Amino acid sequence: MTYNRRLYYKISLIKGKNLVEYANKTVFIDKQGILFATPKIPYRYTPQAKEQSGFFCVFTKEFLSKSRTGLLIDELPIYQPNSDFVYHLNDEQYLQMEWIFRKMDAELSSDYAFKYDLLRNYVLELIHSGQKLKPLKSTAGATNAASRISSLFIELLERQFPIDSDAQVIRLKTPNDFARSLGIHINHLNKVLKETTGRSTKEIITGRMIEEAKILLKQTQWNVSEIAFALGFEEVAHFSNFFKKHTTLSPLKFRN
Repeated sequence: MTYNRRLYYKISLIKGKNLVEYANKTVFIDKQGILFATPKIPYRYTPQAKEQSGFFCVFTKEFLSKSRTGLLIDELPIYQPNSDFVYHLNDEQYLQMEWIFRKMDAELSSDYAFKYDLLRNYVLELIHSGQKLKPLKSTAGATNAASRISSLFIELLERQFPIDSDAQVIRLKTPNDFARSLGIHINHLNKVLKETTGRSTKEIITGRMIEEAKILLKQTQWNVSEIAFALGFEEVAHFSNFFKKHTTLSPLKFRN
């Protein structure tokens, strides 16, 4: 998928040897498994053999919110920041999951008037089936844990940009926000970033937000309050003070 599709959730049914790396965790899929990806949690997925097969589906939070149950996907345990989201499947479990995917595939091409309601039910069945499984155990990483955490932090930060709509608001603004999403302690994240980049978590976040603020001020017609809101500031004054502190100019002076 292209970079700007950062709001998509993904469920992958996997058959084949694969390595999944997330923060300080490394999970090896030896035969078959299922992975529940959320745009809030970055991970690295590396095939370990040429023979690969399976299914996947992608969907948005809004797609599931239309369910008659009024479900909020981010409240589900499997999509919590500290959740283990890779699960081993035995042969019977794999066939059960595969059958759900095949029903979804067939329904997509049907002319049934309520097919999207049915597809939502199939997605929920996959999610609830996944929540009943035991996660695969994490093992020692094949790559350096510190550089992996640093890489995933940068990916998580960059996923929030570019801001291409004044209705878009960044969710992760503080070092603690990022530490929670990565499932590690803030002190460990700071230590890792200092070692790998020479800058603190706060310095990296601030630098990226200032960079985006400059782009929005120069390349859009949005007013300062719209830019402040998109960058996660509740008060325009707080954004103006933040911008001036790091650039010596007010947002309007910089724009002009």
